[in-house]
Amino acid sequence: MSVEKRRVKVNLKSYVMVFALIAIWLLFFLLNQDTFLTPRNLSNLARQMSITGILSIGMVLIIVSGHIDLSIGSVVGLTGAIAAILQAKMGWSTIGAVSVAILVGLLIGLWQGDWVCYLKVPAFVVTLGGMMIFRGVILGITEGRTISPLSHEFVQIGQAFLPTTIGWILAMIVVIFILFIRIKKRLDRINYGFETKPLFYDLIINLLIIGLIILAVFIMNSYEGIPVPVLLLFTLVVIFKVISEHTRFGRYLYAIGGNPEAAKYSGINIKLNTLIAFVLMGLLCGIGGVVLSARLNGATTSAGTGFELDVIAACVIGGTSLMGGVGNVTGAIVGALIMASLDNGMVLLNTPTFWQYIVKGLILMFAVLIDFQTKQKD
Repeated sequence: MSVEKRRVKVNLKSYVMVFALIAIWLLFFLLNQDTFLTPRNLSNLARQMSITGILSIGMVLIIVSGHIDLSIGSVVGLTGAIAAILQAKMGWSTIGAVSVAILVGLLIGLWQGDWVCYLKVPAFVVTLGGMMIFRGVILGITEGRTISPLSHEFVQIGQAFLPTTIGWILAMIVVIFILFIRIKKRLDRINYGFETKPLFYDLIINLLIIGLIILAVFIMNSYEGIPVPVLLLFTLVVIFKVISEHTRFGRYLYAIGGNPEAAKYSGINIKLNTLIAFVLMGLLCGIGGVVLSARLNGATTSAGTGFELDVIAACVIGGTSLMGGVGNVTGAIVGALIMASLDNGMVLLNTPTFWQYIVKGLILMFAVLIDFQTKQKD
């Protein structure tokens, strides 16, 4: 399949996921008209999906390179517990506790990546072992107890909101930035003689993007403002979208996952680039752990349990192929929003917990089925 056809197929998957999200929201609105689409609930929904979104960014890199990470929930729980212990028990400053937690996440990513890349142990086995090891460490360092409360400054990381004025200023900056990038991309394609989409089509897409940004900020400001975790997520999305799509490292990861043999003979350092992907995953786990502890105002022994399912499902639903070589950060964020919407909507409807697991599991299975069938047709 040509690159252009593959890009069209990925774009179609992204559009399908957006329509699926709209359908889910419409369904829950019809079933719960008084609560689901209120500014307060949508703000809570955005905060709920922020951690899944942060972890999904790193998981895209891991899956695109042809691997998997089953330890992320335990790493999130561990890094969050370390930050909470340093704060609540040892009196560390917020900056110090956050820095150590993120550093621990980096070191864990480095350690697991070394096992996968240089000791050549399958990532599934390494991260499955890591999931159990780090969960055991959590139980050990917390002595099976909840660690709380945390300082006001620390809690603000997960619970604070931006003033409405700053929210609108950021929205304007984002709109200008996106328009600049899209217009520059179109002009570059014209200058190099590449085929471009009709100008009317681009105008419609640009207006739609601007409208969605304005609507999102309006809804957030109608409650208490843009949540800090959501701002952090958006910042990370921009950074990692640039890394994955506009750097040599990002192109190498797609090449490694798409055809490892060809990547090897092209001179790509497969081990080093894969190791960097695991380190970045550890970094994002550290950030996710800090945000989780801040949002809960403490750390529990069960923190992060089951995050693996939601994150992997978000990536696959968002168009990332478990066979490697295909996926994008923005698609994973849409997938994370779909998973969070299902959680939020079913909780509001008082759906029994067992049904929540069944629904999310079935969605993951169907997403993987569609992915594999698509690959076979290619």
